[in-house]
Amino acid sequence: MNGGAGAAGTTVAKGSSQAGGRHRDDRLHKALPTLVGIASVIGFFLVAELLIQFGVLNRFIIPPPSQILGSFGRVITEEHVFSRFLLTATECLTAGVMITVIGVAVGVAMHRFKLFQQACETWAAALASAPMVLCYPLFLVIFGRSAWTMIIMGFVSGLPPVILKTIEGMAGIRKVLINVGRSFNLTRSQQFWKIQFPAALPSIFIGVRLGLIFALINIVGTEFLINFGGLGQLIEDLAERYDLPGTYAAVCFVILVSILFFMALEKAERWLIRAD
Repeated sequence: MNGGAGAAGTTVAKGSSQAGGRHRDDRLHKALPTLVGIASVIGFFLVAELLIQFGVLNRFIIPPPSQILGSFGRVITEEHVFSRFLLTATECLTAGVMITVIGVAVGVAMHRFKLFQQACETWAAALASAPMVLCYPLFLVIFGRSAWTMIIMGFVSGLPPVILKTIEGMAGIRKVLINVGRSFNLTRSQQFWKIQFPAALPSIFIGVRLGLIFALINIVGTEFLINFGGLGQLIEDLAERYDLPGTYAAVCFVILVSILFFMALEKAERWLIRAD
């Protein structure tokens, strides 16, 4: 009896040990891309530091990463970077919500009404390739020198990718899914929310990501051009003072805005897919 109980306990211990090992392996497998990405960035900066120190790269064009890292404290304390960061992030968030809501609605409408799609899809594609940042004087006249100029610049430039990818996602839905919905006598509204929209979500989120990229580029570019608040103005100010380490540090904060938005989008996409 005692021998049987001991054998059972040993078996349970081995099973729990194997399960724990598999759990650790799974966590390592999930963390591996992040670790490789961090190591790649560190390696890139180390190589750049060495190339600059040995004179291969001109330090008057590209400052050493060690100087850029050392300038972060000065930029944070002297340049009010957090308030500028919040302003740029708020402008991007407002533009992102606008391009998501309006872009998806327009894309769905263009897919549903084929005449509308045939008439306007080419114009949307042309707008996606147009250098919208050159239109900032027009928006300055309409909205004045305010945050709304940056928001509308980001909205106009980020809208076409969302529209086009929404149309692509809706058009790529498999017919069998539509037929299953019809077999259950779903209404058009039920088919859209229960079948079409979930099936098109991956393509829609690709469009939103592209739209946010275009919106952020144009928002920071407009801040730079009209010297109005935000990180774009900070980059312009530091560049005029020829503070190259500080300029690159400010650019890193722009990259941080993009990273935060992409992380939020990834979590939102996973939540929506699980909910559906």
